[in-house]
Amino acid sequence: MDRLASADLALIRADNPSPFTLEGTNTWLVGRDPCWVVDPGPVLPPHQRQVAADAADRGGLGGVVLTHDHLDHAQGVAALLEAAGVEAEDVPVGAARFAGVGRPVRLGDGDELGPFRVVATPGHSVDHLAFVAGRACFTGDAVLGRGSVFVAPSPGALRTYLEGLERLAALPLDVICPGHGPLVLDPAAKLREYRSHRLDRERRLVAALDAGLRSVDELLDRAWSDAPPELRPAASVTLAAHLDKLEEEGRLPEGVERPEVPDWLASAG
Repeated sequence: MDRLASADLALIRADNPSPFTLEGTNTWLVGRDPCWVVDPGPVLPPHQRQVAADAADRGGLGGVVLTHDHLDHAQGVAALLEAAGVEAEDVPVGAARFAGVGRPVRLGDGDELGPFRVVATPGHSVDHLAFVAGRACFTGDAVLGRGSVFVAPSPGALRTYLEGLERLAALPLDVICPGHGPLVLDPAAKLREYRSHRLDRERRLVAALDAGLRSVDELLDRAWSDAPPELRPAASVTLAAHLDKLEEEGRLPEGVERPEVPDWLASAG
C-alpha cells in the first residue's frame, strides 16, 4: 500500500465478495480539496458512509466517476451522495451512461473530468471506461487484480477489448487500481498477461473447432477446461464474444452452437 500513499490514493473495499467480485468491489478515492470517488460500489450503507467520511477528511466530495454501470460498481451513487450530505445536483457523476442521481456528465474517449483522463475500454460492457490520473489507471472490470474478466457479446466486443488493452499498455503507468482484487504494481506485465490470456483462449477455441467440436459444452470443456463450475456461465458469455469475433473475421465454421447468454449477464453487459 506504499504505492497508494505515494500517489495519495485510497482504497475502500465493499463487503460483497463472490466468485465474480473476488474480495469485493474496490472503491477508490483520488486527490484532495476536493476528493473524487471511482465506483461507489453496490448499495451497502456502511460502505458508502465510510467512503463519504474518508472523502470529507480529504476536503469533501468533488465528484464521482463510474467505470461502467453494473450494479456492483454504480448502484451506490445515491447512497454515497446521501451519506456525504451534499446536494445531488451539485455533484458531477461522470460515466459513459448513467441515469441515476447527481449531475450526469457523459464521458467518452479522451475526455477529461476532475483529475481524470478517459480511456474507452469496451468489452466487459459496452459502456466501459478506464480513468487515468497521473500515472495511476482505474480499470474497473477491464483489468482485475487477479484472474480474468468476462467479455460480453456485442458487435466488435472482443476486438475493441483487445484494442483497449493495447491502448492502456501504451500509457506510462506506475500502478493499476482495479475494480476487484489487489493493486497491480507492474501494469505492463499485467496488460501483457491479459492480452496473452485472451489470445490463448482464441487459439484453444480455434483448435477445438478444427477438431470438429461444435456444441457449447464441447467447446467450453476443451477451451475453458480450467474454469471452475461457478464461473462456467461467465465462460459461456465470453465464448459467445469469441465466436462473434471469429464470425466477423470469416473464420467461424458452419453449424456451431451459440451459447444462451443468461439474462442477468446480458442485462449487465
